[in-house]
Amino acid sequence: MAIMAGKAYFIKSFPIGSVPKTKGELSFVILINLPFTGIYEFAKLRIYPKIYTFASSLKYSEMAEEIISKGENKKEKYEELLPQIASLLEGETDVVANMANVAAALKQVFGFFWVGFYVVKGDKLVLAPFQGPIACTRIGYGKGVCGTAWKEKKTQLVPDVDKFPGHIACSSDSKSEIVVPVILNGTVVAVLDVDSELLDSFDDTDARYLTMITEILAISFTA
Repeated sequence: MAIMAGKAYFIKSFPIGSVPKTKGELSFVILINLPFTGIYEFAKLRIYPKIYTFASSLKYSEMAEEIISKGENKKEKYEELLPQIASLLEGETDVVANMANVAAALKQVFGFFWVGFYVVKGDKLVLAPFQGPIACTRIGYGKGVCGTAWKEKKTQLVPDVDKFPGHIACSSDSKSEIVVPVILNGTVVAVLDVDSELLDSFDDTDARYLTMITEILAISFTA
């Protein structure tokens, strides 16, 4: 058992303190801890110092060759993707590069109709790296789904965009949407926007794991 802030996580047969031999084992260990603390907080706890040393020693190019996705359902796909994104962003301080890779990874694994970011610049959200059709360039504070997520500092789950008050129709093909704020030190610095051409495509599973991804990404905004 590994005890972390009063919560226990069973590590199965992986020996505590041993050095993982494969990227798969590394991913499994990070996955156990990431949902509770985030990879960077996990490093500070130093519960598994040898495992973190191994993770830190991996070169960017070793983890960026491809995104592996073998999960049979949404939850499994996210759980596989999380540690890969953490490794992909590890050591890279350019926030534009990191947003681009996160958007590409999500598009590759889930095939979302549109996935990307808007960054806060003054009183507007400005289009940032994305995957999908051309999009609205600027969105006002509190306007549409993205602006509402910024204003409320809260994830917006929209099963039918046509029923969302003040929805901004960047594409008529978009039917449902989820927007997750990227929050750094209590301030929204960007939003992650994901659209589907189908109604009711997103749920609490998406909200939970996309939030974890934004938490990993948020550190890039300090560089």
